[in-house]
Amino acid sequence: MKNTLDIAQAWRSDGEPLVHIENADLMPLPAPLDNLAMDRPWKPLSAQAKEKYESGLDDTCAVSVPRPKNEDEERRLVAQFLAGLEKLFTADNNWTFLQPLLLTMEHCTHCQTCAESCHIFEASGRNELYRPVFRSELLRRLYFKYIKHGGLVSAWQHGEIELNWPLVARLIELSYRCNLCRRCAQSCPIGADNGLVAHELRKLFSQEMGIAAKELHEQGSMLQLKVGSSTGMTAEVVKDNIDFIDEDMSERTGIEVHTPWDVEGAEVLLLHNAGEIMAWPENPGAFALILNMAGVNWTMSSELAGYDSINYGLWYDDVQFARVALKHAEIARKLKVKKIVLGECGHAHKALCVVADRLLGGELNIPRESSLTLLRDIVMSGRIQFDPARNDFPVTLHDPCNLVRLMGVVEPQREVLRMLCPGFREMEPHGVNNYCCGGGSGFAIMSGHNFPDWRFQVAGRKKMQQVLEAFSDCIGPETPKYLCAPCSNCKGQLRDMLAYYKLWERNRILYGGFVELIVNAMVDVKPGFLEWEWR
Repeated sequence: MKNTLDIAQAWRSDGEPLVHIENADLMPLPAPLDNLAMDRPWKPLSAQAKEKYESGLDDTCAVSVPRPKNEDEERRLVAQFLAGLEKLFTADNNWTFLQPLLLTMEHCTHCQTCAESCHIFEASGRNELYRPVFRSELLRRLYFKYIKHGGLVSAWQHGEIELNWPLVARLIELSYRCNLCRRCAQSCPIGADNGLVAHELRKLFSQEMGIAAKELHEQGSMLQLKVGSSTGMTAEVVKDNIDFIDEDMSERTGIEVHTPWDVEGAEVLLLHNAGEIMAWPENPGAFALILNMAGVNWTMSSELAGYDSINYGLWYDDVQFARVALKHAEIARKLKVKKIVLGECGHAHKALCVVADRLLGGELNIPRESSLTLLRDIVMSGRIQFDPARNDFPVTLHDPCNLVRLMGVVEPQREVLRMLCPGFREMEPHGVNNYCCGGGSGFAIMSGHNFPDWRFQVAGRKKMQQVLEAFSDCIGPETPKYLCAPCSNCKGQLRDMLAYYKLWERNRILYGGFVELIVNAMVDVKPGFLEWEWR
């Protein structure tokens, strides 16, 4: 593939995709995927999907935007987009993110430093479509033409652009080709944030045009506010599941495990990502065991949304974000807890511990803490006895972007792993310089059409390279290896990628959370909590 792309092609009307990626275009992977990756052809987008949905970006469909029926509908949609664009740049409508957005619009110098930090750009074979400034440059030209009303001078100074439906349709999909990991913003010499541009575009499409990935909106935040959980589980179902988890943990560990519900005045309200309860029950079970053994006065809430820390609005819609965040804070206020502790869910951490600071005042401004700092304090306190020899196998740590780069929670988890895991080794780079798992910003739950192939082979490619390099000295199947990912969203992506490349069955790479390693090393727990045949 000739890797050139003129930005003016973004508003062409011939219906053809701007780029088409083949496996041979992608960044090579190390052994054992140096040949296997080439053997995984992408699922082609079906003729029916191409006819029904907009797919003029890159032969991949993530959002399933229906094609307009006629020119009148196209004009209406473009008008909606333009109205949303104007709101995006007014303080009354976008007081949360206007200032950094304006910085990015007006001061980017196109130095391309951000491109060298973008895992998607690198993994794609440095395809121009995925260069961070490509998306931002389209929005920037629209900003100077339609918001600043620059006219011919603007076109000469900032570049011409034509606002039509093909451009809007491509921007919709393009806003979902970024993990919002903000590695680009971290590397920018002036702090321009191209990840924020993708977020603001998603917000415009959702709030003004009613267009969002169904997994985030209809099957995500809307379901959570209506039923109580983005998984669709009601309080009764969750409590039944937790009862079963407690029984199973008691049997497997030899220690009685009990989860307290709706305890008024508890020291800690623990909020789990509900996906853990469904997909990784050993995780909430391990939390319950550790907190009980440490003598922490804690509780979970059975109120609507109180048993699910997920806040998908963080990725695509400020209004939905606020509804969920306020609900979580109100639940904690009613229970009169001393603080909220977030379980292993990176985006829930950022949503409630950072972004929600701009919403939660007065009685709703309840202290919020990461479970990683609480767990570090428990482990180091001496309240529980450990035998690190039980974790004597290779362990590496994935740093969830929202927890580490965007919140600075770097060392607590490492202090524990260095103490309890003799075989701990870092990925390179790590900490605030980590790479996204490729499932960030909702991608880990988006599985429509052929998007999973793009998610695994492009978005997750750099992380897969890191994992394989971390275990390069023991990559063979004779050595079980543990990929620790203290984030439910990341675990979902890593689970799917390891299955996609068959790395558990062929190379014995197991993934899991953080608390499971803590429980496995507890002296009072029956040996063998981590059963290597689970997956």
